[in-house]
Amino acid sequence: MARYDYAQAACPLIDRLAETCKQEFPINPELYTKYDVKRGLRDLNGKGVLAGLTNIGNVVASKTVDGVSVPCDGKLYYRGIDVEELVAGFIADDRLGFEETVYLLLFGQLPSAQELADFSGLLAELRNLPAIFTRDVIMKAPSDNMMNTLAKCVLALYSYDSAANDISVPNVLRQCLSLISLFPMISVYGYQAYHFKAGQSLIIRQPDKKLSLAENILYMLREDGKFTPLEAKLLDMALVLHAEHGGGNNSTFTVHVVSSSGTDTYSAIAAALGSLKGPKHGGANIKVCQMFDDLMEHVKDWEDEDALREYLRSLLHKEGFDHSGLIYGMGHAVYSISDPRARVFKSFVQKLSVEKNREKEYELYARVERLASEVIASERKIYKGVCANVDFYSGFVYRMLGLPEELFTPIFAIARISGWSAHRIEELINSNKIIRPAYKAIVDPRVYIPMSER
Repeated sequence: MARYDYAQAACPLIDRLAETCKQEFPINPELYTKYDVKRGLRDLNGKGVLAGLTNIGNVVASKTVDGVSVPCDGKLYYRGIDVEELVAGFIADDRLGFEETVYLLLFGQLPSAQELADFSGLLAELRNLPAIFTRDVIMKAPSDNMMNTLAKCVLALYSYDSAANDISVPNVLRQCLSLISLFPMISVYGYQAYHFKAGQSLIIRQPDKKLSLAENILYMLREDGKFTPLEAKLLDMALVLHAEHGGGNNSTFTVHVVSSSGTDTYSAIAAALGSLKGPKHGGANIKVCQMFDDLMEHVKDWEDEDALREYLRSLLHKEGFDHSGLIYGMGHAVYSISDPRARVFKSFVQKLSVEKNREKEYELYARVERLASEVIASERKIYKGVCANVDFYSGFVYRMLGLPEELFTPIFAIARISGWSAHRIEELINSNKIIRPAYKAIVDPRVYIPMSER
């Protein structure tokens, strides 16, 4: 019998099979209403279905007035503390706050000065990859996607951990603290490795134990290792604002689901990275930047609000940019009136734009934010208001900081792993059941037909 040449037949065969999938897989949307299925674990108004309890993060976007839920300015709480008050405290003390935020999320309380110093020192000591890991794992077969590099390296670290499968709280905490410390190194080194393969210079700089996590990102990434205090504060603030967002966001819920199976920390965090990589989740800020690049190409006068409105309408009608029908950075699954993270970010973005001589660009962002809400309200029937989310400004900040686009989503992961870690520990302590929601089967019974009769 002749050997079948799969390589030669792969394209047309796979194309035909894919068409079969497209014909057989679709589900009539009306059936979701018929069977009262909350598609995407959301009700008809887009509100998430309660699937668990958490002490870690709380996202508030509505309040009850006379027994009716009405939208309100968004609020985000870390362990019961308003994140805006948390950031205000860091600003008042003129200090960086991400390490303190990690402590708060993991241990449920604000540290004393000594506790924070000890904890920051522990994170600095853990910022140390295994021997030859950089060469054997990061440098070999580098990927053009740093989220894949992060996931690959996280799974590889399993092999270097003699207690990898121990899911006791002390051991899981050790593993999580190690990953929190190592994510910046892996992300920056992965970026450098890929560009070295592409013929560019290679810069592998060891982190400085005297620097914070945010400062070390800039120090390791930049050829001269230099940065301004404002640059460090903005990156640190970005990390604080992205560190946690309740148990229902896609990547954190993934951590709960995977952790409930009893698997190891490395598998749970790798799964979360796969979730965050998606453009509907962690990759949204890149889309915002690309959308603004396209806008600036098509609208030459950035102060012409009629031209800007027309451009935004073209996006909604799938006539512009990527033809998705979306204005990226506008709207959120929970917030409707305002995203507190965007509120905090906005004033500091303006300060950085002055330092970087990019005030005109900032003004364009602010103008589009205002006009987009108007255009969406006039063009779409929506059940709630639309506000700018944190992704609207974060990509612009990263560009002003000189961060490469390949690191935008890894920066999100560097921040969010602190929340993921807290939720993993919470799941292991509080749950003894695997998370298993039900799906309604809608296929009718069919009679099996033997091969000889088909």
